[in-house]
Amino acid sequence: MKKFLDYADQYIQESDWKVIAALKLCLLSLGICLGLSLPGEKKKPVFAIAAAVFIVTYIPLMAKFVTLLCRDARES
Repeated sequence: MKKFLDYADQYIQESDWKVIAALKLCLLSLGICLGLSLPGEKKKPVFAIAAAVFIVTYIPLMAKFVTLLCRDARES
């Protein structure tokens, strides 16, 4: 677990404000998707938008994190 937290710290240190903003949007979208409690006819469009934002932000964030893990594995 400590190694994972070290990777997370390194990820944040190597990130700029754009990456942090994308991370926040990603988590906001996930929260909206999970906590959505709207009536049935309004739920689908809100969920679709939140899911799209989540996917668009999650993929680049995880790609950067996996790159960091691979780089560290090669250095070890």
